[in-house]
Order: sequence, then C-alpha cells, then structure tokens
Amino acid sequence: MAVNSKRAAVYILVVFILYVIITDPEQAADYVQIGFEGISDAAKAIGDFFTWLADGAQ
Repeated sequence: MAVNSKRAAVYILVVFILYVIITDPEQAADYVQIGFEGISDAAKAIGDFFTWLADGAQ
C-alpha cells in the first residue's frame, strides 16, 4: 500500500512539473535557477564550515 502511495505521489509531482513547464516556461526557469542558487549557497556554507573546522575552529 505504501509503495502505491509513493508511486502516486511521484506521478502527481511529475504531472505538476510538466504542467508548470508547459504553461509558463519562463517561470519554471526561474524556479530552477532559484533551486540551483540555493544548492550553491548551501554547498558554499558547508565548505566554509569545514574550512573553519580545519583551521582549528577559531
């Protein structure tokens, strides 16, 4: 039963993503850019943290 729920949720998500891309591609591109900027910022923050640790946490 849980597998069917997960599968249904994935199908609904894919249909929604395709709908957004088809109806407003410029807005979809903005969403992707925001997502990649967020991932980039998170990776930079993790790198800064580990650099701080490697420097003796001072």
